[in-house]
Amino acid sequence: MEKNIHDLIHPTAIIHPNAKLGLGTRVGPYSVIGADVVTGEHCEIQEHVVLRGKVTIGSYCRLFPHAFIGGEPQHLGYKNEPTEVVMGDRVVLREYVTVHRGTLAGGNTTQIGNDCLIMAYTHIGHDCHVGNRVIIVNAVQLAGHVVIEDFVTLGGQSGVIQHCRVGKFCYVGGGSMIRKDLPPFFSGKGNVFEVQGFNKVGMERAGISAERIANIKRIYKIFCLQKLTVSNAIEMISSELSDSEDAEIFLRFVRDSKVGCHR
Repeated sequence: MEKNIHDLIHPTAIIHPNAKLGLGTRVGPYSVIGADVVTGEHCEIQEHVVLRGKVTIGSYCRLFPHAFIGGEPQHLGYKNEPTEVVMGDRVVLREYVTVHRGTLAGGNTTQIGNDCLIMAYTHIGHDCHVGNRVIIVNAVQLAGHVVIEDFVTLGGQSGVIQHCRVGKFCYVGGGSMIRKDLPPFFSGKGNVFEVQGFNKVGMERAGISAERIANIKRIYKIFCLQKLTVSNAIEMISSELSDSEDAEIFLRFVRDSKVGCHR
C-alpha cells in the first residue's frame, strides 16, 4: 500500500502549495521546493535540496544533498524571464550539483535527458542540452549553450566552453578542456585537448556491432590521421562510407559546426 503523502515529506521541508509532486515522491529534511516545480513519480529528493523557478523533473529521479536546480542563469542579459529546467526519468544528481534555467536568447530551456548520472559539484549552465545516458564525473563545468549528446562520458574536473558540442559516444578524459566541437565517437584528453582515438570500449558496452565499430574506426583514421583538410576528409568519408548511418551522423555534426572541430 502506498504511504500517505505526509509520511513521505519530512516536516522541516518547505514546499509551496502550488508545487506538484508525483505519487511516491519523498522529500527530505530542510529541502525547499518552489511554486512552479513539477516532479514525476517515485522521486527521491534528499535533505537540503533546492528546486527553484520553473523546474520539471521526470520519474524515479534521485537528488542528493545540496543539489540546487532551477537557479537564475549567470547571464547579464537575463531579466527574470520565466525560463525553465526540464529533466528526464531516472536521473541522478549527486551532492552540490547546480543546474541553471535557460535564457530567452538560448531558447528558454536547460535540458537533461533520461538515465543520466551527474556526479558531485558539477555545474550545468544556462541553455545546456544534455542527452540520454550521459555520465558526468565530479566537478565538470559546462558553460552556457553547451550540447552534450547521448552516451557521452565527461571525466572529472573537465570543462566545456560556451556554444561547444560533444557528439554521441564521446569519451573525454579527466581534466580536459573542450574549446571546439568534439565530433561523435571520438575520445581524448588534455587541457590542450587532443583526440587520441575513438571510444571503442564505450560503443562495445552499448552493444554496437563490430561492423559499425570498424566503420567508425575508418572515420577516425580519415578525419584525424591522414592530415587532410576538413573538406577533403568530409569528401573521402562520404565516398568510402556512403551507406553508413554512423558516417552520416558524423558528417552532419561536422558540417553543422560553427566553432570548428577538435581533430
